[in-house]
Amino acid sequence: MTELKDFRIFADLKEKELQKLQENSRKIKYGRGEIIFPEGAPAFGLYLVFDGMVKLVKRSMRAKSQILKIVGPGELLGETTLFDKGSYNAYAKTLSPAVIGFIERGDFFYFLERHPKTIFRMYSRLSEELKAFQNKLAERSYSSSKERLARLILHLGKSGVELSRAELAEMAGVSSKTAIRTLSELESRGIIAIESRKIKILREEYLQKIMEPFSMDLNPNLII
Repeated sequence: MTELKDFRIFADLKEKELQKLQENSRKIKYGRGEIIFPEGAPAFGLYLVFDGMVKLVKRSMRAKSQILKIVGPGELLGETTLFDKGSYNAYAKTLSPAVIGFIERGDFFYFLERHPKTIFRMYSRLSEELKAFQNKLAERSYSSSKERLARLILHLGKSGVELSRAELAEMAGVSSKTAIRTLSELESRGIIAIESRKIKILREEYLQKIMEPFSMDLNPNLII
């Protein structure tokens, strides 16, 4: 299982400092399909993913869903509302059994005041994620559904995450019918093989060829 020292934002901390941070955090075990925090709920602190995979989902007024990102061990949740003291603009739900740490905002801010390097590491991480979201927004304008799904399949293949066809559609920003049709085409051509929710990549070079290059080199445990 991932430890605090494995989180990039805490990489420069000494053992004594990590121990102090550990004392201010608590770990909670979740089963698959459990809500970590609901959309619209007040944000009280920072969540740390020690084990398992979690999806962050935004729901529209018409009850349509969009998976914003998937995070795994060593990644954070709730960081975007940490500084504005607002409410969560999306909900977090486990994709597998998970162990999630939680640090209350006040305790974390007190820690940051005494360890400013952690602030810079956190802003660096937020900057990378913002650029990735900007790239994804641009991708919606000039990439086809097949290109978007190809990139997503490649990322999922590296991380080992399994998504349903509906979840694939939500993450790629396409309709379920389009996702099913595209996956069926790729499978019939021997590009991928599908067993239940698991997608096995058979011809990675083909997917690399048809997808628009994504300029951000993100952690495999962060899928955007």
